[in-house]
This record gives sequence, C-alpha cells and structure tokens, in this order.
Amino acid sequence: MTERRVPPARLRVAALQYFVRPVDSFEAFAAQVKALVDTAKDYKSRLVVFPEYFTVQLLTLGDTGRPIAEQARSLARQLPRFVELVGGLAKSRGLHVVAGSMPVLDEETGKLHNDCFLFGPDGEVGTQGKIHMTRWEREEWFVSPRPNLKVFDTALGRIAITICYDVEFPELARVAARAGALVLVVPSCTDDRQGYLRVRYCAQARAIENQLYVVHACTVGSLPMVPAVSLNWGQAAIYTPCDFPFARDGILAEGVPNQESMVIGDLNLETLLEARESGTVLPLRDSQRSQEVASRLEVVTL
Repeated sequence: MTERRVPPARLRVAALQYFVRPVDSFEAFAAQVKALVDTAKDYKSRLVVFPEYFTVQLLTLGDTGRPIAEQARSLARQLPRFVELVGGLAKSRGLHVVAGSMPVLDEETGKLHNDCFLFGPDGEVGTQGKIHMTRWEREEWFVSPRPNLKVFDTALGRIAITICYDVEFPELARVAARAGALVLVVPSCTDDRQGYLRVRYCAQARAIENQLYVVHACTVGSLPMVPAVSLNWGQAAIYTPCDFPFARDGILAEGVPNQESMVIGDLNLETLLEARESGTVLPLRDSQRSQEVASRLEVVTL
C-alpha cells in the first residue's frame, strides 16, 4: 500500500467564475484558459479550479442548429486538444488544475459521460466522472453516469470532486471525507439562481458535515445559440466548516454574482486536521453514530 502523503500546512486556491462566450477558434478558447491559469499563478495559487462544462464555448465553432445531443458528441472530439492544453499548462506552470468538465465519449460502449480532469504539475492526470445526471443531461444530451467516486492523494493533500448535482447527495462527500479528503472541489454549471443555490447550499452543508474545505467554481455569461447552456448563473466561493478557527459564516471568499472573476483563498489544512480532532463539535467522527442508527430505522404507526 502506498503511504499517504503529508499535506502542506496551508494551500492557496483559485476558484473561477468563468465567463462563457462565443469563440471563433480553439486558439481563442485556449487563450482565455491560459490567461486565467497565469493570473492564478501570479496570485501564488497552487490549485486552480474551472467549472463544469466550461468547454461548451467550443460548440460555437460548429453548427449550433443541430440537435444538442449531436453537438455534445462533436464536442467530445475536442478531448485530445483539451487534455494537451490544460495538462500542458499545469505542467509548465507547476500547478494542480481541476479542468472543469466536458463530454467524453467511451469508444467501447458508445456512451457519453461528463468527466472532470485533475492535472498535476508532473504530468499526472486523474479523472472523476459525474455520478448523478440532471434531467437535461439525461433527457436532452443523453449523458450517462459514471459508477465510481475517487479520492486523489496529491502533493496538496487528498482531494475529491463532486460535479455540480453530485454535491446534492451527502453520501458522496461523507465517503470521501472518511477516506481522508481535506478539500472537496465542486465544478458547477447552472442556468438560474434556484439551480445555483441548490448547489451552493449543499456545498456549504458538505463543508460543515464533513469538516472540510469546499471550492466551488461556476460558469457565468451566456451562449444564446446553445440550448441548455444559453444562460448561466454563478457565484464562485470557498466554504469552510463553521467553527471558531474558520471564516465568519463559513465563507472564506466569494465573488460578485455573474461577473467574470476569480476567487482566491488560503486553506489552513493544519487547522482543519486539528478541528477534526478537537473542534467544538466533531460531525465527521460522530457521523458513525448516524450510520448505526440508520441501520435500526423503525416506522411507527400512531
């Protein structure tokens, strides 16, 4: 068994409010991505998080009049260039980059998936697929779920990823925290305030329940010609547990809604580990009790 890495005492992260706009070439998309990664590096961030489906900009390079399911499959063909772009930036800039997500076609099954990529500075790459599909993914894009949750043991500490809707299912974050995750990354893409708030409030709850940091990156802007992502509502943020050593209101940093921006925050991983051992409350440790009680559930007729 590989020995667990010792995380740094502190970690600076950047969560993007990524503005999706029409592009006239892959190079224009690449220039936007590069500029954001370089800005995050200038601010001495070590982890940069892009949002879910930020790659939909590339749909504007093709025929947007086609059925959206066809467009999604055509977007998947950009995967090699996308991996080369973001993986190369992570390596050349010495950063870990969570590259949001994009449609990925499984050549063996013919199924389309929504996959998130974590690129490291030494050329390493991890992939986390979305586990729960929203209705428009399932019914319009015909995207299929992935079956596995992963925890990535990195030089920055253990990191888990729940893509947008996945954060609304508490069991995933709980399992990841028990496996040692200190940071939960939530790349999201939501088209209205209600959808955004579902993700945000659940992300904040996951930070409290599991005594971990949550880094939430969002899409903003509009692509009027692309169904399902024509509008975007987002406010990137970094959430903390609610206890004395952490940020007031459990919000370390947040952006101004619906503006192109970047949220920067310093995560004190040393303090987080101390809180898991001796905090005012110990929800991660005490959650074992809830699991035991759930196994003895009774329905009582009155």
